[in-house]
Amino acid sequence: MKTAVEELSPTRVRLSVEVPFEELKPSLDKAYREVSRQVRIPGFRPGRVPPQIIDRRVGRAAVLTEAVNDALPELYSKAVREAEVLTLGQPDVEITQLDDGKDLTFTAEVEVRPKFELPDLATLSVTVDNTEITPDDVEEYLTSLRERFASLKTAQRPAQDGDYTTIDLSASVDGKPVEDAQASGLSYQIGSGTMLDGLDEALAGMSAGESATFTSELAGGESAGEQADVTVTVQNVKVKELPELDDDFAQLASEFDTLGELRADTRRQLARFRRLRQATQARDRAVDALVDSIAIPLPEKFVERELEHSRQSVGDQLTRLRTSMADYLQSRQQTQEEFDAELLAQSQRAVKVGFVLDEVARTEDLSVSQAELSYFVADQAQRMGVGPEYLARQLGESGQLGSALTEVLRGKAATLVAERVTVTDEAGHPVDIKAEIEALNTEVDGLLAAQAAEAAQAAGEAEDAADADAAGDADGEDSAAD
Repeated sequence: MKTAVEELSPTRVRLSVEVPFEELKPSLDKAYREVSRQVRIPGFRPGRVPPQIIDRRVGRAAVLTEAVNDALPELYSKAVREAEVLTLGQPDVEITQLDDGKDLTFTAEVEVRPKFELPDLATLSVTVDNTEITPDDVEEYLTSLRERFASLKTAQRPAQDGDYTTIDLSASVDGKPVEDAQASGLSYQIGSGTMLDGLDEALAGMSAGESATFTSELAGGESAGEQADVTVTVQNVKVKELPELDDDFAQLASEFDTLGELRADTRRQLARFRRLRQATQARDRAVDALVDSIAIPLPEKFVERELEHSRQSVGDQLTRLRTSMADYLQSRQQTQEEFDAELLAQSQRAVKVGFVLDEVARTEDLSVSQAELSYFVADQAQRMGVGPEYLARQLGESGQLGSALTEVLRGKAATLVAERVTVTDEAGHPVDIKAEIEALNTEVDGLLAAQAAEAAQAAGEAEDAADADAAGDADGEDSAAD
């Protein structure tokens, strides 16, 4: 078989293939067997019809066409391997010569991965956030923790901004009550701006039992968009009271006995989070820097497929949210043209990033182990709320395991890029991302081991307690027998 390659563009080639007729013999024999099973010819059992009879009754040309259709996929794959091209998607195949006993010739036009050179990763640099934890960071976290344990206390004073109120609302238009704009016992925080315009101003300075009327535009119901007179009556005014930051609070909000222990653990947790965020930033920004440093022609059809996939994903999300595209665009203050342009740019970027990471994986000879693939499937299953075995089966049945493998491989390539580029924090200090990732992994392994040990200890204590209960029951039975 002979294969010639013609570059139609940086992302599309035409393969011209010549196949000696004798290479079609296995497919030709298979075609005769298949036709023999299908035709019904008097005097011959299905599957036992000789080729010469098939030629007379069915026609040699039909068998030859069947043989070529059977052989083409493998012939095309062989041509691709011989030409050493990295194809994308399905080819457009045209048979240019199909004569009995003569060479078969065909052409195949197909998109290919663009060729480009990766720069020296060490020449690229990115900046990431600092990881330093200040006392203010710890206090901010503890304040948010106190917010979670806050309680509301009745205030014997007029309402102020930030207070929590229980209110009744009634609206009327031209002196007539609006039936679907009457409500009682509503909870509302003054200053939140989550209800009617003018409500915050009306509530400021009001005390429990007082009423006030203001004008506002109704947002929903039959009178939506109309100006209405709204009367608000305050049932009560409450303020949020935070617990004292002391040892009692530490015991209430955590597993620690003292506030000092809680502060120390908070600092450790914040430091781990900052380091994890820094490593993630480094990976994302390093990949962006690498992608931006390379000019790559993008295959149009490949981008179109990515764009269609993105459109489908957005459509599925809107269906789950039970909202329309028009409402979605309105919420984002976008026109359809602006949305389409944004989605196209995102698709082009996604395709380019994929090409770059695939090239990194290829040049660095990266691979994915079974353990890494299993971990990825388990992690995705946990995010989706399904069992790992179920997700693995679904991926296999839907032919998506290859996509999962590609995602894991690209993730490894992105991590390698982050480890190779020059990374500094905002303070100008160099950051060793590889060492940071290894340290974080060690900490996670330690936490998992500690959790496993605690679980084993708890299980052992439960078993000991069960044995003790069983022994007690046996002693009781012996005493009763005595």
